[in-house]
Amino acid sequence: QVQLVESGGGSVQAGGSLRLSCAPSGSISSNHCMGWFRQAPGKGREAVASIDSTGNTRYAKSVKGRFTISQDSDRIMYLQMSNVQPGDAAIYYCAAAVSVPPAIDWKKAGDYPYWGQGTQVTVS
Repeated sequence: QVQLVESGGGSVQAGGSLRLSCAPSGSISSNHCMGWFRQAPGKGREAVASIDSTGNTRYAKSVKGRFTISQDSDRIMYLQMSNVQPGDAAIYYCAAAVSVPPAIDWKKAGDYPYWGQGTQVTVS
């Protein structure tokens, strides 16, 4: 069983930066895809970025060039958020899947069986 714990959320001024972390515990397969999703009030959950075990990264158009996803040797995943905008305010969730694209659709929440509890990002 995989458990995911997010951290790093908080309040940031528009134009500022923030870094989110997602630490997995339990057994995560060597073949995996991890992603960040976000959900703003009244909206559906949308994919932000993903990184898989082959090193491939993918970004939503709305964050490309501003956000950077990465993963360290302990499989902790990060989301470096730069030039944060009011539209980025949401609860951010990390997720993990035991397959890599194209076996899964990285943008599809239902393809990720493991989820963190979420961390709030507020933009002022």
